[in-house]
Amino acid sequence: MTRIPDIESFEERAAIAEYDGGLSRSEAENVAARGQGFPDAAAYWQWLADYVVARRLP
Repeated sequence: MTRIPDIESFEERAAIAEYDGGLSRSEAENVAARGQGFPDAAAYWQWLADYVVARRLP
């Protein structure tokens, strides 16, 4: 099964975690990434970068 990130949902969840939850941006992005099945924000952003470069799903 391929995970397809939802960028809008990621950004919204990260913003809520940051501003309402009092987390740093980095921590908030990790929360948002885990919510989409990624281990952390680095894995989320890497997936997107690989997708952009390959122009196809990994």
